[in-house]
Order: sequence, then structure tokens, then C-alpha cells
Amino acid sequence: MRRTARLSPRTRAAVLAGKLARRASRRTGRGGTALPGLVAERIDSELVEQLAGQLDTAVLITGTNGKTTTARMLAGILEAAGCPVVHNRAGSNLMRGIGAALIEAAGPAGTLPSGAAGVFETDEATLREAAAAVRPAAVLIGNLSRDQLDRYGEIEAVRGQWLATIAALPRETTVVLNADDPSVSTLARAARGPVLQFGVDDPEVAQPSDAEQHSLDALWDAESGVDYVYERRYLAHLGHWRCPALNGGGTEFGRPAPDLAAEVVDLGTTDGIRFDLMWSDRHETVPVRSPLSGLYNVYNALAALTTARALGVDAQIAIDAVAETAAAFGRQEKLEVAGHPTRILLGKNPAGVNAALQTLLSDGPHHLLVLLNDDLADGTDVSWIWDTDWELLREHTASLVVGGRRAGDMALRLRYAGLPEPIAVKQEITEALSDRLNILPAGAPLLVLPTYTALLSVRDRLGELAGARRIWEGA
Repeated sequence: MRRTARLSPRTRAAVLAGKLARRASRRTGRGGTALPGLVAERIDSELVEQLAGQLDTAVLITGTNGKTTTARMLAGILEAAGCPVVHNRAGSNLMRGIGAALIEAAGPAGTLPSGAAGVFETDEATLREAAAAVRPAAVLIGNLSRDQLDRYGEIEAVRGQWLATIAALPRETTVVLNADDPSVSTLARAARGPVLQFGVDDPEVAQPSDAEQHSLDALWDAESGVDYVYERRYLAHLGHWRCPALNGGGTEFGRPAPDLAAEVVDLGTTDGIRFDLMWSDRHETVPVRSPLSGLYNVYNALAALTTARALGVDAQIAIDAVAETAAAFGRQEKLEVAGHPTRILLGKNPAGVNAALQTLLSDGPHHLLVLLNDDLADGTDVSWIWDTDWELLREHTASLVVGGRRAGDMALRLRYAGLPEPIAVKQEITEALSDRLNILPAGAPLLVLPTYTALLSVRDRLGELAGARRIWEGA
């Protein structure tokens, strides 16, 4: 158990200021998911370190895709195990968002519930700072692909930051990695403490060998420069890989045997996904199910279950909790809007969008609302849409409306992909949504594919129409 000494007057004042900012923000109808942390850290720059020091345990979760859903699963697991959980559930994943989550959970004097566990999603570039402040028991890295090139640069730059972070972790910190992503799995080289890896072991859900994909982001080993050879790919560059022996006499290496693996994966169920979970040290499988769909949610479930194992949570408690975890805000979320069953699939980079598109091929044709923004949180460089396999929807689209600040760019990309001519192209998201609803056939399902800030805008309006809670009001 880690309990800090009595909090300083500065920290207590920062907590009170943050709580006041949160109350004021929500009275005006805004979520305030980061504002309390932003206000509080202006008063006490060590706020996160001071408050997180009261936690019994903490986990940091990062990666390009799936952070919010994986964190939601793990938070549910720990709650089922009887732990009070401090969690930045709205996905505000910079230091101010972590601070805001701690402030919300703390009492007026800054005291956190006894025995509390922290589950914090972190931005890729925030991991090192968060690790220094939170001192986590486990760090989970789910995957790495191109995202917001204007902020992060190429994936080698992000991976270099992660290597330095892992090398600086205490020996008692467990590192949890995706064995199927070579850019992530090979981070184990830097770990000083325990490492657990997870992956998929079912050739039946692998992509066909001749499948055309644009978003292959791990083509060679960063240290040696030697190209990877793939036996199979599941999603983008995630799969079974190896790096052949180096010309200079080096040793061949490849995907390690996962500590937890998904076998006999069933993606075709009407109520989500199912798979058999293999525990390498038990040599037995246990059935797992989730109400979410898509192979990428198999990876999210594996990530959460492996981290739960690192924390010593009972396996059956963890598996049962995953089965009860509903979709996170905007991630396969379902609403009933003006008589139309509505599904929202967030997509903000090629790998993430392609994974979402794969889930749409079993039904349709779909009535689409595609929204593209280029705010800072989205990434101002939208060239990534040309590396996304929108062609997959060519035979699965009934009608199309495009919106957002870069609606024209998206409409052009979808025209080249062979989708139907857009019925409307509107930069204003509320106008695009209004046009989309006005021309939907009675009772027809609506599928919304937004980028991050577009999601925040369209979900506010959809929530109003559906009578659904706002994200900061809880599930």
C-alpha cells in the first residue's frame, strides 16, 4: 500500500480549485473533463504525483488505438474485484486529464478512497511524464501505428520515447505488450522487470494473403533495419512475424509465445465476440465473450485480461467483467435517434478506421455520415485518409453524407474509393447531421464515422435527440 504523507496546503488548494472549476463547467453544460486538472496544475505542478501517491496500485494504458475501450474493460475488472477505481473514463489522456480524474475522486481535502486503484489512459507522448508521476504497478502498450504525424512524427519517434520510458521504470513494474505488433513486442528489450505479452492464435481470422492493405506500419526492425517476414496478418501489421538472421551473423528472432492468447475466435455472433483464452502457464483454455464486435476488440479484451493477470486479479472475475463491459463513448456506441437505430464508430487513423470498416462488411448496405475534422486533437494533417481502405465500403454503402471542417477532402477520397455520390457535403457538423436524418428512409439504421473532435460535436447532438447521458455524466 502506498500512502503519501499529509498533503501540502498547496495541493489541497489545487484540489478545491479544480473542483470549483469542474462545478462551474458542468453548470454551463460543458463536461470539464480536463479543465479541473488544467486549473489545479497551475496552482500545484506536482498535483498528479501528490494525489496518485495515495493509490494502492495504478496502471497506465497507451497505444495508437483501443486505449479507451481497454481502460474501460480493466476498470470494470478491478471494480468487480472490489477495488474503488479512479479512471479518466472520458478519454482525456494528457496529464491534465489524469489530474482531473484524481480531483473528481478525491474528497475536499484531497483524500482518495482507501484501497483505490488508478486506471489511466495516456496519450502516446504523455506516457513518460505520467509514469514518473503515477509510479504505476503495470504499463500496458497495445499497438503502434501512424497517427497525427504533425504531433508525433513517424512511428519510430514514438517507439523511441516508449523505449526510454520502459528503461526508466522500476524493476517491480510489469510491462504488458502486444506480441503480434513487432514495434510493441520488441519493447521488451528495454524492460528491467516482468514482461507479459498477449496475442491471437487462430489462422481462421487472419487476412487473406493477397488482401490489399495500405496501413502496414511495421515493415522492418528499428534496431537492425532488417525487414520483417509475416506468416499471417490479422489487422494491418498485427500478426505472426519474424526477423530473419542478419547478414552480419545476428540471430533470427520473432513473435514470442504469448502469455495469454485468443484461440478459436468467433467474430460472427449476433451478441458480440467469443474466443477461447489460453493461459500459457496453465495449458488450458477458458471461454471469453464480449458484447463488442470486431477483431480489434479481441485484442482490447486480451490486453485488459493480461493486465489484470499482472495485478493478480482472479481470472474468472476478470473474464466475467469483460463480458459485462459495454461500448465506450463513441466506440461502437448504439443510440436510438428519431426512430433510427444509430451506431457510432470513431476512426482517427488508417489502422483504426480499417479495423472498424472490417466490422461493417457482414451487413449493409449502410446509410453513412462520415465526418472529418483537422483540429489539433485530430491531427492537422489529413493525408492519412488516402492510406485508409475506404474501398471496402464500395459495395456496402446505400447513401452518403459528408461533414466536418475537411468535408471536401473526405468527399474527394470517397469518390475515388467508388462510394455513391454524397447527398450533401457540409462543413458544419450539425447541418450535416440534420441533412443526414432528413433524408434517411423511415426506420433505417444510421452509421456515423467521425474523427475525434467531430465525435464530440456529433455525439452531443445525437445524445440530445436520443435522450442519452453526456459522456461526463457517466455510463
